Amino acid sequence: MPTTDNGGVEIAYDVRGERDAPTVVLCEGLGYGRWMWRWQADALADDYRVITWDNRGTGASAVPDPPYSIAEMAGDLNAVLDATDTDAAHVVGASMGGMIALSHALDYDRAESLALLCTSPGGPEAVATPEETTARMFGVPDDADEREAIRYKMAPAVTDGFMEANPNLVESIVDARLASDAPPRAREAQAGAVAAFDVSDRLGEIDVPTLVMHGTADQVLPVGNSEPLLAGIDGVESAIIDGGSHLFFIEESDRVNDRLTAFLADE
Repeated sequence: MPTTDNGGVEIAYDVRGERDAPTVVLCEGLGYGRWMWRWQADALADDYRVITWDNRGTGASAVPDPPYSIAEMAGDLNAVLDATDTDAAHVVGASMGGMIALSHALDYDRAESLALLCTSPGGPEAVATPEETTARMFGVPDDADEREAIRYKMAPAVTDGFMEANPNLVESIVDARLASDAPPRAREAQAGAVAAFDVSDRLGEIDVPTLVMHGTADQVLPVGNSEPLLAGIDGVESAIIDGGSHLFFIEESDRVNDRLTAFLADE
């Protein structure tokens, strides 16, 4: 697994596809490794050069001491683009990854387009994560084993009944998370970065084509967080997924992939 360095922090990444194809880079959410994007990466790899990478504190990347910031993680993304000789990329981010994508587009000049899934710009109009969701994601019953703990934490991010209806898929996700989830101190540092993030007063500076996708049943970052993005970014495209969970891009991957590939094909 190749790595690159950003200020002494080693960041792991992977590249698929032809060197001369347009580049798409995928930025994952809080605590998750790059496995999160396997459905989208598989759908894009025939037509694009696809870069996935592990945020600091996650997967094969280094786990530096806290605190972390979204701006630092946007710098990690830029280091990955440097290491892969990427001058321009379509940047796709979900949840915390969408915040990283926003920060990168604002502070660097390599984004050709943005696709922001279940993302918030932070700031006074942001809709907070419900307290019951936070309690579930960061507090696990003392008697839960490792696999039970992951399923417990993941429950608010999926629709009711998803786990029971898809046991094999859920177990494969649990396997991936056991192998690559951020350890507790890094997860908490990433959560601190999310809590401090605020680019709500800079959305007018976004000057690349942007797609906002959000599920109406998101219990982690409620769909109200899409509203300042839709109001603040000029010419933004909207795809609101009725009944979609926080992990709608996994649960409804075919639908998401169709919309994402259509958006990218127009850019």
